[in-house]
Amino acid sequence: MEFQKDNSFITGRLKSVGFAVKGAFKLITTEHSVMVQSSLAVILIIAGFVFDISREEWMMQILTFGLVLSIESLNTAVEKIADFIHPEFHDRIGFIKDIAAGAVMFAALAAIAVGLLIYVPKFL
Repeated sequence: MEFQKDNSFITGRLKSVGFAVKGAFKLITTEHSVMVQSSLAVILIIAGFVFDISREEWMMQILTFGLVLSIESLNTAVEKIADFIHPEFHDRIGFIKDIAAGAVMFAALAAIAVGLLIYVPKFL
């Protein structure tokens, strides 16, 4: 199957959106970390309605979900490419994968901080 670029603006964008939806579906249905993070996002969306969080808190919560899921998606892509290029263990590949995982950790820590700032005062 040969790749053919679609030079039409509208149909090209629609195809791009289709590829993005396909990729998001693959992530949510095959990657355990994305499944967990998506589930936590749903739980926190429900919590947002239950605790009637403010507009600003909704914005921070949504941005945080997007950040974590985006970085996790990039981490998954890096891991898949690294495994494709060098399936056996290799120190340099391990180093690259560790760095990508570290990026996810930074995003997750930021998400935890945002969650604590939003929800701890609701319990106090």
